[in-house]
Amino acid sequence: MLKQLGKLTFKLSGWKYQVDESALGDKQVLIGFEHTTMMDAVHALALLQIYHIKIHTLIKKELFKGPLKPLLNSLGGIAVDRKSKQDIVTQMVDLFNQNTHFSLVIAPEATRAKNGEARRPIRTGFWHIAKAANVPIVMMYANSKTKQGGIFGKIYPTDLDHDLAEIKRLYKQHTGLDILIPEPSNK
Repeated sequence: MLKQLGKLTFKLSGWKYQVDESALGDKQVLIGFEHTTMMDAVHALALLQIYHIKIHTLIKKELFKGPLKPLLNSLGGIAVDRKSKQDIVTQMVDLFNQNTHFSLVIAPEATRAKNGEARRPIRTGFWHIAKAANVPIVMMYANSKTKQGGIFGKIYPTDLDHDLAEIKRLYKQHTGLDILIPEPSNK
């Protein structure tokens, strides 16, 4: 039923999707661009339902209150205390190690950009989690201008600067999206 609901979401919204199924596995960190509207998340959830991928995502703990808590838990939400001293990377590695199937979805752009707000480089927490958990980074996209989305590839993290440049190149090549990455670190 969820698969059909996912397909209906795409049909009703006029979006199309393409998925390279070879990019998907039992464990992965899925990243997605662009994150311009709430509908990007709806399309991502619909797409993952079509492919029977149970996802998990990091959500600020303040939202896990009242009637939202069971809903967020059922959607795979993981409460994150952004003020905590606990290491999120270690917590996520533990979850990858405890589960035979675990897909963590992260939007590296974080909060959707407001009109007129300067673009910021993507956050790199997704890379640190994937590297420490020894899982691939799978690339998703949602392009509201073309009404297309999908999953087109994966990389195995090795070197932060190299991998970010490769992710930028692959997104540009496959989707036309030009993501902004941080300046290379001085090693």
